[in-house]
Amino acid sequence: MRQLLFPRRPLSRGTLLTCHLLLQGGLALGAGLWLAPRTPWLAATTWQEGWPVLAMGAGLWLLAAMLLRLVAELSLLPHHLAGQLRAGPVITRSWERRPAVHDPQSAWTSEARPLTATDDAVGSPRVTRPAEPLRSRSGRKPTPDSTDTPHDEPS
Repeated sequence: MRQLLFPRRPLSRGTLLTCHLLLQGGLALGAGLWLAPRTPWLAATTWQEGWPVLAMGAGLWLLAAMLLRLVAELSLLPHHLAGQLRAGPVITRSWERRPAVHDPQSAWTSEARPLTATDDAVGSPRVTRPAEPLRSRSGRKPTPDSTDTPHDEPS
């Protein structure tokens, strides 16, 4: 059964659809050529005499068209299933327990609190000394203590 649903090398989707289109067109043409001589327009009969044969021919044509469509869908099944079984992102948490939940009762990562001022969001700076021009920095060597002022080394 696995070989039926997942053949090793299934025909391409375009090939299957082209064959299906050609077979459906040939079936419709054959049904039309078989039904046309039995109509009252081309035969010396009336509609009352010819309708059972015409209804049976149209019903058989519809049945054959539906069976051909079923065969085409079954042959396209590996393409449909390949799209569903492709590896996707793995979801490891439920949607309700995501960290970005804005309900304070449902948030579980941290306490949700509103910000009152813009300074609270920025925080304290890590750099405590003013910036130096690039020219004055190029001549000195780096010191182990970055908070002190630059040491003048004897030449």
